[in-house]
Amino acid sequence: MDFPQSRQPFYNEIQKTPIDLGKAALCIALEEYPGLDIDANLQKLDHYADEVAEQLPKERYPLRVINTLNSYLFETLKFHGNSENYYDPKNSFLNDVLERRVGIPISLSLVYLEIAKRLEFPMVGIGMPGHFIIRPDFEDAGIFVDAYNGGEVLFPEDCERRLSQIYGRPVPLQPEFLEPVSSRQILVRMLTNLKAIYIAQQDISKALAAIERILLLAPDSVLDLRDRGLIYYQSGQAIAASQDLERYLSLRPNAPDASTIQRILERLDS
Repeated sequence: MDFPQSRQPFYNEIQKTPIDLGKAALCIALEEYPGLDIDANLQKLDHYADEVAEQLPKERYPLRVINTLNSYLFETLKFHGNSENYYDPKNSFLNDVLERRVGIPISLSLVYLEIAKRLEFPMVGIGMPGHFIIRPDFEDAGIFVDAYNGGEVLFPEDCERRLSQIYGRPVPLQPEFLEPVSSRQILVRMLTNLKAIYIAQQDISKALAAIERILLLAPDSVLDLRDRGLIYYQSGQAIAASQDLERYLSLRPNAPDASTIQRILERLDS
């Protein structure tokens, strides 16, 4: 694999089964912070979990554990959602989230998941459209936790209302909206957030770095293949652009933009 040295730890982590989500997320930040002390950040999560464990009641009923976690994270430590600067890239770097105690739904959920894992309280991520929540990983648990909103406990009807608030119109709740997502999918979603932020900022080199890491996690992500190919095309890397764009069309021959991509390929061949 030909990629920057700072990406090697991330590549190594995502080859493991299971993926250590917290460590892999910190490895994402290595390209932004080459001197990042990953172990020190993992120890911070260990410390948080130890403090919560001391406060847990003997009977670890799910709601009691969640209430204890919520009290510690959102009242004692003051973790909160960054509504003032939602699109700050720092919201997607776990080390920054731990230091500043502010983040977006997926990064705050990741902190919650990592502490719950250390408490041996199984929880999973739920990748709703436009929002990210978590839930206890018990059969028929029926409750969800919104880490971005102070650990608010939600029921399915609350999730539907939250979707409607996000999109500004009624959004019927589909069963797949509440399906658990894997660690790999969480990492892809975090990198996709960074990709969108960097594209909006016109920071093409960082957008490309995010796309390249997405493709390490999901090699057949067709939109990322297309976007990387377009960046290569814009930067004059004709061979690399052709490879990505040809693969994109082979995977999605009837894509809405297929004719546009084909014209670009013709220019590259001329």
